[in-house]
Amino acid sequence: MLESELRALLADVAAGRIDPDRAFRAIEQAGERAHSFARIDTDRPRRTGMPEVIYCPGKTAEQIVQIMKTLHDAGQHVLATRATPEQAAAVKMAHPEVDYHPIARALTWQAGLRPEPVGGVGVVCAGTADLPVAEEAALTAEWMGAKVARIADVGVAGLHRLLRHLSVLREQRALVVVAGMEGALPSVVGGLVHRPIVAVPTSVGYGMNLGGVAALLAMLNSCAPGITVVNVDNGFGAGVAAATINRVGEPA
Repeated sequence: MLESELRALLADVAAGRIDPDRAFRAIEQAGERAHSFARIDTDRPRRTGMPEVIYCPGKTAEQIVQIMKTLHDAGQHVLATRATPEQAAAVKMAHPEVDYHPIARALTWQAGLRPEPVGGVGVVCAGTADLPVAEEAALTAEWMGAKVARIADVGVAGLHRLLRHLSVLREQRALVVVAGMEGALPSVVGGLVHRPIVAVPTSVGYGMNLGGVAALLAMLNSCAPGITVVNVDNGFGAGVAAATINRVGEPA
């Protein structure tokens, strides 16, 4: 429920135009905005600290346009993931203020000013081919209020590239490490840095990489203790996890 709507409702109660029971039911149901094709959870920021995020695959451009407007009208910053260029073009036609992030394949729409980023989340990827997943993680963490450091193309084929960034990695509160192929990079980082690591296997690789399953199993079987692993190509989930860790100790 928007602040203006809540104030108007309370004014009606005070003036005797609406009885308290009816007002209570209206407030109780106000955490949801329903369309014929979607039920939008506008109460999620209060419960979880982050607005509902739109997953674009399987949705029409018009559905995305309407859901984004509903969230924005509720005073919430909007993030939509895995948007195609065609979906992005249609959304920007309807809402020119929306930003499209082609590498991350995401759409964002601010509802007012965002607070200054806090803490530190490092997003590291093994190769340039892993950038879409890494950038999805970085953008998600930023949208959740984290200050993000990006480090790209530091895979195990040239470990000297990673070592140059150790001081930056050790300054972060949490790390997202993205890798395809054999998925070794999180184990290497885990042996060098005393920070929580969220590992993301990607579907990048030759031959029998099994669409990222080879990297997934390698990360799950890492000998570096304390590594948490998300699903294949799930940059969004990794970004949320790292940003949540980053917020620990910050004022609510």
